[in-house]
Amino acid sequence: MVPLRFLYSYFLLLAFSALLHAGDKNGPEERPWCDVFSVNKAELSDTGKNPYFLLWPGYKLRLQHGKDAMVISVLEETKIVDGVKTRVVEERETKDGKLVEVSRNYFAMSRVTGDVYYFGEDVDIYKNGKISSHDGSWLAGVNGARFGLMMPGRPGVGDRYCQEVAPGVAMDRAEIISLKEDFTTPRTTYERCLRVRETSGLEKGSADKLYAPDVGLIKDGALVLVAIDCPLCNGKKDVPAIPATK
Repeated sequence: MVPLRFLYSYFLLLAFSALLHAGDKNGPEERPWCDVFSVNKAELSDTGKNPYFLLWPGYKLRLQHGKDAMVISVLEETKIVDGVKTRVVEERETKDGKLVEVSRNYFAMSRVTGDVYYFGEDVDIYKNGKISSHDGSWLAGVNGARFGLMMPGRPGVGDRYCQEVAPGVAMDRAEIISLKEDFTTPRTTYERCLRVRETSGLEKGSADKLYAPDVGLIKDGALVLVAIDCPLCNGKKDVPAIPATK
């Protein structure tokens, strides 16, 4: 017969193991999604740069895969959204050479932290060359929508945050998976890239994106960076840093 003291120790070990396992569920993969961001709007700028996101008028990225492409352009335009002067960033998506979507996204960057906040987007969905809908459009301060976080100034693995907070319309969110990815594009090999896994509070599935330091988005699904238009680069491989402007 097993002595009672051994049985008692055995059950203590089982209970301790169960506690440890339960603690694992509260690890980075189970952190709650941050959807409220405490920021002084007076510190936000419509121009600037953090390690993985650039808000410079004239900056343009082209990602492509076969006949599918996406062109991201930081425009000269600004827009007041929820009391904040934001920079307009246009995304034009084509599939099989045909225009399928144009979105005008509104961003502002903290001069203090470098965090880039997302204040909404106006979306044109195309079908057979004509606008068929504006699905996904939202603006912070309208119909209960709030601004989200697009890219932290100092991202950390395990960070989980909402990019869009527009209930019933747009609820994209992101988790930082890695800061040490290497990836080769037709232009060059980028090191120490940031991998973001995006999901939605409205639908299932996930998609990964890669951001290169001092460049920005270099991979979105099958689309890969093939060209950069940067008036401020002066032929340099990496995009130079400039201070945020008021």
